[in-house]
Amino acid sequence: MQKLWINAAQVVTCQGPGRARRGPEMRDAAIQSHTAVAAEHGKIIAVGPQHDLESTYSNAERVDCNGGVLTPGLVDSHTHGIFGKNRAAEQELRASGLGYMEIAKQGGGIHSSVRDLRTRSEDELFALALPRLRRLASYGTTTVELKSGYGLSLDDELKSLRVIRRLQTALPMRIVPTFLGAHEIPMEYRSAPRTRADYIALLEHEMIPRVAAEKLAVFADIFCEPGVYTLDETRRILGAARAHGLALKLHADELEPSGAAELAAELGAVSADHLAAISEPGIAALAASGTVATLLPGTMLFLGRPRQAPARALIDGGAAVAIATDFNPGTSPTVNFPLMLTLAVSQLRMTVGEALIAATINGAAALGLAAETGQIAPGYSADLALFEVEDAREIPYWYGDQRCRRSWARGDGCHG
Repeated sequence: MQKLWINAAQVVTCQGPGRARRGPEMRDAAIQSHTAVAAEHGKIIAVGPQHDLESTYSNAERVDCNGGVLTPGLVDSHTHGIFGKNRAAEQELRASGLGYMEIAKQGGGIHSSVRDLRTRSEDELFALALPRLRRLASYGTTTVELKSGYGLSLDDELKSLRVIRRLQTALPMRIVPTFLGAHEIPMEYRSAPRTRADYIALLEHEMIPRVAAEKLAVFADIFCEPGVYTLDETRRILGAARAHGLALKLHADELEPSGAAELAAELGAVSADHLAAISEPGIAALAASGTVATLLPGTMLFLGRPRQAPARALIDGGAAVAIATDFNPGTSPTVNFPLMLTLAVSQLRMTVGEALIAATINGAAALGLAAETGQIAPGYSADLALFEVEDAREIPYWYGDQRCRRSWARGDGCHG
């Protein structure tokens, strides 16, 4: 069945090469007026003047955009949506002066989510995750990466990834699974008889091979940060992941500069994420590499940190920049992707065009999907979002508001 989207005030096509955009390329979201979009079997087959497409596809099912703005479906390339209870108490602890790493050392933070997730069944976790993803879709997200990482044991990491596999068949959204067994060192591996080295060996020799054998993840990720995983440990763990066919991602230079961005570039990671504390050499390394710099402005906002990632320096230096929500229970409990566009403009000093590119085609590139989604062009997946605004600049302008009217993945409705 053919579908034809008509009567949009603007269509944000993001048309261009099927790869991450860099530098001046990021400014041009290729916004068109008087434009319609035709799709068949879940793929876009034509983008052009509405009068022409209405004539050509006269028998297509009409989708009336009613004067809204049609964009590529938003691509949220960094989330931690598989968890149990929230961690609202930590927000108050931070307000009293405790820092992220201090809370973690006291058994809070990630460790709190680990203790909780281990008590829950696969069915419970699935039932909790399903409405979260539907809320993500209600803000215009049609592709989402989901990480494990709150299990930190073989059985619990596999359980989390199996939940993600179930979600892939339960929802029309495109869901990309990432193994994050190296999210932290579990508490039980911090003193004899089990040690840090034992857990790293477990990751290398049991967890990664099992995840790969069961085809439960596309990517392996790691929290490379002073006090969590060192550069040498990161190189070793990601080397094992690559040997088993997993693509690489890094949580890099979030709280302190450590050389993680440079390591991501060296390893050919698909993305280096966070980067609020990236150094000038790190910026240069990413600019010279194919690694996408994924910025998570909601996290720094929620943590009350005064410093955001240096988006302007990264873009002006030639790096490919994406943005994402970092949706998680402790440091970014939001499913509101358009709010990240607001922060990209107001806090990261990105233009609206740059923010739109970062949320679509560059987010797709951060998941290795830039040839499939992230732009409205023939041959691309019919992943679309319709916003109740008259001008694309209003999407980040109405901050915090839910302006997404409808969204589609592969031409099927995700929301509305």
